[in-house]
Amino acid sequence: MTLHLTGERTVPGVREENYWFRRHEAAYDALLPYCAGAVVLEAGCGEGYGAALITQVAARVVALDYDEAATAHVARRYPRAHAVRGNLAFLPIGTASVDIVANFQVIEHLWDQAGFLAECRRVLRPGGRLLVTTPNRLTFTPDSDTPLNPYHTREFAPSELDELLRDAAFSVELLHGLHHGPALRALDESYGGSIIDAQLDVVMGELPGQATWPAGLLGDIAAIRAEDFTVHGSELEASLDLVAVAVRR
Repeated sequence: MTLHLTGERTVPGVREENYWFRRHEAAYDALLPYCAGAVVLEAGCGEGYGAALITQVAARVVALDYDEAATAHVARRYPRAHAVRGNLAFLPIGTASVDIVANFQVIEHLWDQAGFLAECRRVLRPGGRLLVTTPNRLTFTPDSDTPLNPYHTREFAPSELDELLRDAAFSVELLHGLHHGPALRALDESYGGSIIDAQLDVVMGELPGQATWPAGLLGDIAAIRAEDFTVHGSELEASLDLVAVAVRR
């Protein structure tokens, strides 16, 4: 059983959500090597599928979320992850106790982003890594500094994320972008330039789960795989999501 759709939290196993789920999954896949053999805190675990992926390679995974329903769901569905309810503003984790903090598609939701990064630095061991993914403001909200998504407080261009991490006493080891691969670029062309816009045209103004999807579009969305996305350092400003690895100084 999956968590109910909120319009923002991505869950697996829902055809209409598959594009976003696979897009997020691709970022996890790209960053999993950093978690090998590590003690990992996922700060903002949501439904928990990412924490479950990390448990495949990590020594221990703490899956933290503020939402009580989410942590209860994680505990039931992904028992290899240690589910904890807590506030990201004050991480309920000991100082210098984890090797990795994973923060995927979360920092753009937080009111005190600098304070959160200070907490990440506190709980990381010296030389520990912070893994961050977040929408690229230049493509997600290209015409405004104010996020159009009501769940977001502040989004970042690549240079802005780099500056935020460095100001928080992290060294930026990697700053890459997530892009559509060949199959998704072909889908973009077949839908007049953007498979994302084709989806938004269906759901705009509808309640989550109540939109009527054309069968062809839904079939194309359901067939998307994580492998259809690529993560690399080229054309960073044109990327869909930013993917960063920062080392605690």
